[in-house]
Amino acid sequence: MKFRVARVIRKVCTVFVLIGLLLSLSAVSVAAAGSSVSQTAVSDLAVSHYKKVAVSVKSQTLSGLLIAGTTYIPLRAFGETVLGAKVTYQSQSRTLTVTATGLTLRATDGSYFTEVNGRYLYAATPTVIMNNGRMYVPLRVAAKACGLSVSWNSTAFTATLSGTLRYLQNGSTYYQADAVYWLSRIISAEARGESLFGQIAVGRVVLNRVASDLYPNTIYGVIFDKRYGVQFTPVADGSIYRTPTDSAVMAAKIALEGEALKEPVLFFMEPRKSVSRWIEKNRTYAYTIGNHDFYY
Repeated sequence: MKFRVARVIRKVCTVFVLIGLLLSLSAVSVAAAGSSVSQTAVSDLAVSHYKKVAVSVKSQTLSGLLIAGTTYIPLRAFGETVLGAKVTYQSQSRTLTVTATGLTLRATDGSYFTEVNGRYLYAATPTVIMNNGRMYVPLRVAAKACGLSVSWNSTAFTATLSGTLRYLQNGSTYYQADAVYWLSRIISAEARGESLFGQIAVGRVVLNRVASDLYPNTIYGVIFDKRYGVQFTPVADGSIYRTPTDSAVMAAKIALEGEALKEPVLFFMEPRKSVSRWIEKNRTYAYTIGNHDFYY
């Protein structure tokens, strides 16, 4: 009898151990999902964290850096020697401006976006001024600004920019006014007070729905979709019509560029305020940004 009791106890303990392992694996899975959309903090971009990378472009070789897994190039050297542009620096705002015929590029230390011809190019790793006073920007951001392609040689630890210089289309003609108008309003109404990163995420949910066969194929159509009831609270309470914040307009434009937060999330909710729990009960959790949980 004692033997049977002991065997039962062992089985129960084994079950609890397995449950614990499953929970641990689940936690790791969630953490991994969340880390896929994280931003590299400015404090992580320390001088001791980089490796030197040779970047070849237009018969020039720039001394690039690999910082936090991202290749960076010195913006002043790129602007002056490769583009033949005028480069100025505003110390008060810590902003470097590159100007040439057809190009106005502004990069601010610690910012996660670079403004190019009235457009906003996002990167999960920010622009940064190193201790030697040089400003570095992500290589792929600089490449997109100039219409160049990037290739990487892992053996030689070098990067190459190739193609014909073709500066980015101006934002005044690239962004559709109607798209910015409605996307910025839903972002502002749903994510006012959230970080720029969190606001972009809300915008991407709307754009993911536009791309999905399950929803209308326009931003306006997605926002005001009532097929299964009102989809967004701001439509019901009228806050969708309020003038959007400047950060919401910026987030809308970044989202429309398509480079940030490419995960196919279709839902978000603020668990502390949400009355319905349908999303968390029926959809797969993706990650959390600020006060919002996002789901596939």
